[in-house]
Amino acid sequence: MPCLLLRGAGLIKTVEFEAPKYLGDPINAVRIFNDKEVDELMLLDVEATTSGKGIQFDVVQEIVSEAFVPVCYGGGVRTVDDATRLLALGVEKISLNAAAVADPALVTALSEKFGASTVVVSIDARKKRRRYEVMVKRGKVATGLEPADWAARAEALGAGEICINSIDRDGTMKGYDIELVSSVAAAVKVPVVAMGGAGSVDDLRAVVGQGHASACAAGAMFVFQGKHRAVLISFPSQDQLDDAFGVTW
Repeated sequence: MPCLLLRGAGLIKTVEFEAPKYLGDPINAVRIFNDKEVDELMLLDVEATTSGKGIQFDVVQEIVSEAFVPVCYGGGVRTVDDATRLLALGVEKISLNAAAVADPALVTALSEKFGASTVVVSIDARKKRRRYEVMVKRGKVATGLEPADWAARAEALGAGEICINSIDRDGTMKGYDIELVSSVAAAVKVPVVAMGGAGSVDDLRAVVGQGHASACAAGAMFVFQGKHRAVLISFPSQDQLDDAFGVTW
């Protein structure tokens, strides 16, 4: 699934959560991904929590109204009311990151009200020497939590899906952190979405086959073209995906 990073009313892409590059209008991107028949879109507002501005409901509504596929939204969700309003706009999944760490009871409250399948706990992790640590606030704040342990606790709290993102691989297109993804996948029974580092269809295959991810999310791979990283939105063909995952018809 394409992961779109929203800042203000525009899309950006980062490398290791730094050096944001402006990509353009999110509506244009969503229309292209509609035509490419992607399975799902992940929309993350990277400033909603860190800036304190909260959710841009009007921007989210405009984007979701253009999407022909399910949208998972994250960024600035702090209350059940926030989630209720987003779902009313057409969002299908709510992603919690810093809010889940700060208020674990929110995961349970959303799960009980809307069902576990609606609640995604997103984990940003950075490798420090030989261990991984969960980071929040766009990788600026360390939590002391270990990703696999936190994923297991999030599942127990009611999360129906875990998204594990490698800060070190973000935007690098050097491949997913298989070790990180596989450790989280082994700790939970709910679906795990891998994010951070995808650069080719082979990377998608590797994180599913070796990392045991249930699904793959990517950003740079779908928005950049060539060594100079020219902005060009693309998506693998169905034949490419079928070949990668050994699908026969």
